Amino acid sequence: MTHPYLTGTPHPRVLAHRGLAVPGDHVAENSFAAIAAAHAAGAAYVESDCHVTAEGHVVLFHDDTLERVTGDRRAIAEVSLRELAQQMESLGGLATLEQSLEAFPETRFNLDVKAGAAAVGVGRLVAEHADRVLVTSFSDQRRRIAMDAALPARPAISPGSRTITRIVAAVGAGLRPVAMRLLRGFDAIQIPERQGAIRVLTPRLIRWAHDADVEVHVWTVNDPQRMRMLVAMGVDGIVTDRADLALETLTR
Repeated sequence: MTHPYLTGTPHPRVLAHRGLAVPGDHVAENSFAAIAAAHAAGAAYVESDCHVTAEGHVVLFHDDTLERVTGDRRAIAEVSLRELAQQMESLGGLATLEQSLEAFPETRFNLDVKAGAAAVGVGRLVAEHADRVLVTSFSDQRRRIAMDAALPARPAISPGSRTITRIVAAVGAGLRPVAMRLLRGFDAIQIPERQGAIRVLTPRLIRWAHDADVEVHVWTVNDPQRMRMLVAMGVDGIVTDRADLALETLTR
């Protein structure tokens, strides 16, 4: 049965990568303003990342540290919620997970658990919103911890790096039963086209994923022509920094 996260929205899906932060707008990725901009552009899905502050509040932030976004070299986990909010004030505003889920009740969130300390908090916060949240992580363990914390609710899920590596290897070797077993229980597989010299996305992977009722989402694609080519291959979702361009390109 298709998870509610993947029903009632246009296909192919456009996932606004860290919201919508157009260069020159002085809005930081993953900020409250970036999420609002993605929503205003018509994006049904926002992809974001989860860390925790010094007090344990779950915030939407990609990096382990503040350095790239605000110039502060400290880790997110070393900074209080109040101080982090002050640093983000001129960059679009800090977005906590709780605030974002409440402020954008129609938005579906694709949440990557970046920090182990965030896993339980993410699971507890999304439990009441499980029908519009997908939980993932590069770490299968972090994703499982978050899912356990969300019980009895069941958000949508996507596998971590280790499982994806095993799926790609099974597909490449033509081991359909192994690939189908690995895909079982997931709602989407979210992958790059390539990982170095290795071709991750292939027609066979798309075909077998669909046979397992698993969607294929590709990240991070900003070129409209490439978006069209991927959709023509059968890709179900495009994760992009330019949700505005993707929506224009894929809804014509």
